[in-house]
Amino acid sequence: MDEPQHSRTFEDHPRTFEALVAEGAAVPTEGWDFSWFEGRATEARPSWGYAMSLAERLTRATAALDIQTGGGEVLDFALRRADTKVPPLAVATEGWPPNVAKATALLSPHGIAVVACPEDAPLPFADGAFDLVSSRHPVTPHWAEIARVLQPGGTYFAQHVGPRSVFELVEYFLGPLPEAQSSDRHPDRERAAAEAAGLEIVDLRAERLRIEFHDIAAVVHFLRKVVWMVPGFTVEAYRPQLRALHEQIESAGPFVAHSTRHLFEARKRSA
Repeated sequence: MDEPQHSRTFEDHPRTFEALVAEGAAVPTEGWDFSWFEGRATEARPSWGYAMSLAERLTRATAALDIQTGGGEVLDFALRRADTKVPPLAVATEGWPPNVAKATALLSPHGIAVVACPEDAPLPFADGAFDLVSSRHPVTPHWAEIARVLQPGGTYFAQHVGPRSVFELVEYFLGPLPEAQSSDRHPDRERAAAEAAGLEIVDLRAERLRIEFHDIAAVVHFLRKVVWMVPGFTVEAYRPQLRALHEQIESAGPFVAHSTRHLFEARKRSA
């Protein structure tokens, strides 16, 4: 919901509960292109403009690695800026096979190889291979591996999902959850883990951003796409809650939630 989107008017959407649910359940979920949500859901964007900032850093890099690249959409967007130069060495990794195929198709015209690599596996690269490692919304940042593949003085630049992101929606379906449920995503905890791996923090900023879901199709597609929000989500399993939420949106307006994001820039200490 926070990359370039295609125009679509809200009036074009089917309005009945069954039609909306069927539409949300039919949309493909591969990649991280959120343009389908245009007119159906909105998310405020962080003030720092991650993709544009990444473009500027790519121009200066000589060897760049984008980890957990998804479908490659964010990296592709950054590289398509008019003044962005592809580094002499540029590689991306991704763990989900449908996204590997999508990222390969999107990034290979830039000369970027996409390496299939499970999210929890060691990175298949030599020590000190890159002067820039980037990632947008990694599931888990593996700090020791990030530090290992960075050159001394190299930079890790990323946008992370923060604690209790979109929890208004999660708790609507799952009920109240303990604070510790997402404490591992807290920026202070990530700062400590990064420093323990040998990285020094250059910049760390956090923001809480408003999200609005304008119809139940957007909710269904979001929960199918971001599968860790409500694990095991299916329309049939949550049909009563979906119907009640549909009626709430129809009578009271958009369902409001909040995402949490933090910008992370760290540098590998010199030997």
